[in-house]
Amino acid sequence: MRGTHRDGHPYARIAIYSLLISGAVVFTVPFVWTIMTSLKSGEEFASAPSRLIPHRFVWDNFHKAWTALPFARFMLNTVLITAISTVASVVTGSIVAYGFSRFQFRARNFLFFTMLATMMLPGQVTQIPVFMIWRELRAIDTYYPLLAGSFFGGGAFNIFLMRQFFLSIPHELDEAAMIDGASYVRIWWNVLMPLSGPVLATVALFSFLGQWDNFEGPLIYLNTPEKYTVSIGLRMFQDTFGTNFEQVMAASVLHILPTIVLFFIAQRYFLRGITLSGLGGR
Repeated sequence: MRGTHRDGHPYARIAIYSLLISGAVVFTVPFVWTIMTSLKSGEEFASAPSRLIPHRFVWDNFHKAWTALPFARFMLNTVLITAISTVASVVTGSIVAYGFSRFQFRARNFLFFTMLATMMLPGQVTQIPVFMIWRELRAIDTYYPLLAGSFFGGGAFNIFLMRQFFLSIPHELDEAAMIDGASYVRIWWNVLMPLSGPVLATVALFSFLGQWDNFEGPLIYLNTPEKYTVSIGLRMFQDTFGTNFEQVMAASVLHILPTIVLFFIAQRYFLRGITLSGLGGR
């Protein structure tokens, strides 16, 4: 009886696991189909009836997709933008979150809730005014519009996530560091940051995914092909070689592969950061 009460009804567990497995299959099938299509020949893709697993794996599709356009240059540009944006978002976002969580000042709550209110504003609403500002600053066809937001906290959600985590760290640690003569900057860097690994990894993952998959920003602000990112290069490839659908799928796999690898590497930190920051429903 105790075992049944602790573990729950066996039929309920079966139903839960069945739903989880069904959901996993539904979301995995398109990804598997993309990979399998990228390994087909053009003739096999056009043949009917279509098979999920190809008769022969055509690995040359990836080489053709990679060399058809300067994807190496696109990848280098994307890695550069993403790396700078991720580091800047984590550092500046943690500084802003540190101020909101540790300091008492006038209008603190007003500023914090105003910042949160920006999350309810669609990006399309501010798209034209922001573009006009960057045009007046003569920053079109540069990376500045893509990187500037990362140096001001990286977004309201990142700041909110880190603030919630910082609030869970006892203030006694700050007081002990102050007694030892630590400044506010040192408390932030030597006390809070080492204890915030899960939430920092979560913010870094969100920043990486957002910048790596960013399509609108490079499309609006970049005009020179040598400065294009992978997202724009993938669109160019689709427009140019759209009839070679298997190569389009190969280029898509090359685009999403780094994000899949990063997610599996940082998955445990991501889930722990969400839980400890108070967003996990506990």
